[in-house]
Amino acid sequence: MKILVALMLGAFVAILNQTLLNVAIPHIMNDLGVSANTVQWLSTGYMLVNGIAIPITAYLIEKFGTRKLLIMAILLFTLGSLVCSFSANFSMLMVGRVIQACGAGIIMPLLMTVFFAIFPPEKRGKAMGIMGIVMIFAPAVGPTLSGWLIGHYSWRLLFDIVIPIGILDLILSFLWMKDVTKITNPKFDFPGFLFSTIGFGFLLYGFSEAGNNGWGSTIVLTSIIIGIISLVAFVWRELTTEKPMLDLRVFKYDIFSLTTIISMIVNMAMFGAMILLPIYLQNIRGYTALDSGLLLLPGAIVMGIMSPIAGALFDKIGARPLAVIGLAITVITSWGFTNLSMTTSYGHIMFLYVMRMFGMSFIMMTVMTEGLNQLPRHLGAHGTAASNTARQVAGSLGTAFLVTVMSTRQGVHMGQYGSVITSTNPFIASQMTRIGQGLAAVTHLPAAVGNQLGAYLIYGQTMKQATIDGINDSFIVATGIAFVALILSFFIKRAKPKEQ
Repeated sequence: MKILVALMLGAFVAILNQTLLNVAIPHIMNDLGVSANTVQWLSTGYMLVNGIAIPITAYLIEKFGTRKLLIMAILLFTLGSLVCSFSANFSMLMVGRVIQACGAGIIMPLLMTVFFAIFPPEKRGKAMGIMGIVMIFAPAVGPTLSGWLIGHYSWRLLFDIVIPIGILDLILSFLWMKDVTKITNPKFDFPGFLFSTIGFGFLLYGFSEAGNNGWGSTIVLTSIIIGIISLVAFVWRELTTEKPMLDLRVFKYDIFSLTTIISMIVNMAMFGAMILLPIYLQNIRGYTALDSGLLLLPGAIVMGIMSPIAGALFDKIGARPLAVIGLAITVITSWGFTNLSMTTSYGHIMFLYVMRMFGMSFIMMTVMTEGLNQLPRHLGAHGTAASNTARQVAGSLGTAFLVTVMSTRQGVHMGQYGSVITSTNPFIASQMTRIGQGLAAVTHLPAAVGNQLGAYLIYGQTMKQATIDGINDSFIVATGIAFVALILSFFIKRAKPKEQ
């Protein structure tokens, strides 16, 4: 039990830091003078480094054991938080996030490997449900705590508060953590590591830059092609080498492969929404960071309450009925977010978000556990590493892709409004003159200055509307992504552990 406390505290602090940051993103944008496409690298870059670190965890567990690895992971995460806290510019902040991610990327698959080593298949649903409470408590308190802190202090405090938790977990890891798996001292697969790093890095960079340069630009297409070629080389290397860094033979197991694909699709839809909503609430609607955090709180609490219930139901009926119900709710609520406007009520957005999280609570742990249950014990560490890698990379790509959709469509809508709102349009021209005269009268300024102020005012409102339209388009894409997962969930079967 002490082992699990040390592990879950590590997982808690890693997830807490990520959810604290989501609400702070608009403030960091303004404070450091960076765009939405740049600032989202704090999340996508973090998830990408997670995606690079996770495949190595199966090797690291066999090489160093679970005790040394947890201590190393917590140490890296705490050091990264320290760098972020003292960062003077965006580059330094990004370096800190990369160091954090190196530690966080190891913690989650390590936690799951230990869980699967300790609990037999028939008790894993309930065990994963309990783990879910701890992991969902962080997103429950994160946005609200973040909103309150940003309202009263600097966003840097978000990194300061996780440092003492990291130090406490470091002490507990030294005292309580033990090795629960065999240490076999395997050979490091350097070509596999190189191919996976280049593949994931270039693929995500290509998706992210599409927002700035467009999908047809040379840099975007070149990055995506290099990424795909490198990932193909990685797969070939892992399937042909005698001692792979990540044993991809886990994908021979049909239920594991299917549930991993569904988890990837769900992560793509979920993480993008977690970035888009704070931008809409704070930058467009003018809500405070605390209001934004409070809106996300009930959804996370519902997910925390439902997680052990979903785990207990999973042990009885399996993942398929839970996944079908959960994904149906996710599709409906994602579609609800496609009609945001300047007048959408706070309560309506909160209701949609709560229902979306209610649906997600049936999917996140249950689908993954069903797939991992099919694997024989000796492939457990490789299975958790492969599953977590796929989910993290999908989350990174989903975030980059949906933010890119928002930016691209925002530009399209702005162009459409610009072609209508011109001084050559008699009706628009007369309205602009009337607004300019009104502003000149109120401010006691010359008519020409009033007209200029009026033009700025109209431009600002048009820009806001174009951004909302872009966010709505992103949610249409997210709905389509979730619908694909819903179709696939009908094919999930009850997994029986295989010994061979």
